[in-house]
Amino acid sequence: MLSRTRLFGGRTRVTFKLPAHAPEGTVSVVGDFNGWQPGAAELVRRRNGTRTVSITFPPGEHRFRYLATGGVWFDDESADRIDPQGSLILV
Repeated sequence: MLSRTRLFGGRTRVTFKLPAHAPEGTVSVVGDFNGWQPGAAELVRRRNGTRTVSITFPPGEHRFRYLATGGVWFDDESADRIDPQGSLILV
């Protein structure tokens, strides 16, 4: 699930939140904003079992996916759309 907060200068803070039953192990948000680098935006487990990370984006479109331990890729149904290569898009 994604939640967004509009910030000054057209920027947006996006909080990526996964439910407690998401894939086990480490999960990162990877995308064009961090060179698709695993671990650059790792989700942190909370007391209730969910995992979250917040990232501030400049205006524009940004592509991302989740990457879990073992090379498991998965998606977020709350993304704005999907590009032809299968990446999720935030606008």
